[in-house]
Amino acid sequence: VSTQSFFFFFFFSLLGFFLMAQSIQDNRLAFVVDYDDPQAGMTRKYQLLYFLNDNTIEMFDIKNRRVFLKRCAYPSLQVTDLHLGATVTIHSRQLLVSEYGDENTRKIFCRKSEHTLGLIKPDGYERMGEILKLIYKEGIRIRNIHMVQMTQEEAANFFSEHQGQPYYRDLVTHVISYPVVALYLVGEDSMSRWKKVLGPSDPAEARQQAPISIRAKYATSRVLNVCHGSSNHQAADREINFFFGEQSTLKRRNNASLTNCTLGIVKPHAVTQGIGGDIIQCILDEGFEISAIALANLGSDDAEDFLEVYKGVIPEYQGMLDQMTSGSCWVMEIRSENPVKSFRQLCGPHDPEIARVLRPESLRSKFGVDKIQNAIHCTDLPEDGVLEVEFFFRIMAAKLVNSK
Repeated sequence: VSTQSFFFFFFFSLLGFFLMAQSIQDNRLAFVVDYDDPQAGMTRKYQLLYFLNDNTIEMFDIKNRRVFLKRCAYPSLQVTDLHLGATVTIHSRQLLVSEYGDENTRKIFCRKSEHTLGLIKPDGYERMGEILKLIYKEGIRIRNIHMVQMTQEEAANFFSEHQGQPYYRDLVTHVISYPVVALYLVGEDSMSRWKKVLGPSDPAEARQQAPISIRAKYATSRVLNVCHGSSNHQAADREINFFFGEQSTLKRRNNASLTNCTLGIVKPHAVTQGIGGDIIQCILDEGFEISAIALANLGSDDAEDFLEVYKGVIPEYQGMLDQMTSGSCWVMEIRSENPVKSFRQLCGPHDPEIARVLRPESLRSKFGVDKIQNAIHCTDLPEDGVLEVEFFFRIMAAKLVNSK
């Protein structure tokens, strides 16, 4: 047993040294990714290499010490998708990025993986899409998103550092007046970049010092100032745990009403391209209520269950399945009068080319690429509206809050 242990120690040490040397030479990044194999009932570990010069990937089976996936292009996986705790999908396999594969990659990503919390307050709800758009434009990634109604006790606890300020009671009252949208933000200098997007807390100062910031444009007071951002790294850790940590009670609740509703999904390609915020702002501007929103990473089994109604019905089924499992998507409960029909009209025909002729103002006309990458999913049948929302916000609720 000791000889075998020594062998594995020697092998992994040699592999790590080799990958670090090669990563510098070949300009590539190395990660250890975990795959929970449902058939074998075990977690498999792979070495994932990302080559920056041509955006190709390669995978090695660590246990069996062999190539698992030969070097190839995989356009749906971007270097910005790779960070500790991220879930990426490669050929319908959901892989958790659990470790850096070498010291060079660790040094690079320690600089690029700063995290902070963003909180869209009730007065920022109508501008949610624009805020998300600005976040992506600034180069910040959204690792998770969660809409929830806070209680007075939770709000008072969250903003406890403001206790004693003259605006404290009004702040707590405002935050519980409508659901908030918590954003787990990650990226190089994400805290300072998010503060730049926000501008100073006082809207008068914001208009003077940062006239193009969110608060300069839309804030009316220190309480009604659209969004909150973590003040420092210690506060960021506390606030992220408050909404997304293992012990958080807020992450176990969502705001879905499951009545008079339909489902909307901003597809992975739209999230990756940074146009998800534009889509959401269009939905809000058209008078629809987004009553729940969350980030989802669909595995092949979940995607097959959800898209089963299309199997054997439309020729693009396999492509739809591949697209829905290719990365993170944003799922939404959308409410209005006659929600399924009216939201379907806003989305437009399934084929963006047809949409651009028949419904040029529709979402698929504006943001769709083809029948597979058509920007957004919407419920097709009136009787399926509540059922599709239930699939994500009740049946898959635990998976949504644990998305990384």
